[in-house]
Amino acid sequence: MNENKETLNQKIEKLDQEVEWFYSDDFKLEEAVNKYKEAIKLAKGIEEDLAELKNEIEVLSEDFSK
Repeated sequence: MNENKETLNQKIEKLDQEVEWFYSDDFKLEEAVNKYKEAIKLAKGIEEDLAELKNEIEVLSEDFSK
């Protein structure tokens, strides 16, 4: 696995930080669209990682059920 690749936990933490920004005193309407786009990008990456993990678990489960 690539050492530079963010882990799922790191991505989730980063997404949490992005969402928290919307509730912070640093919130600026002018920056909201870009922050929202970044949050969506992070969420899609997390969904892809979770789907990949689900597939891996299903394959492992099938192997053990034989």
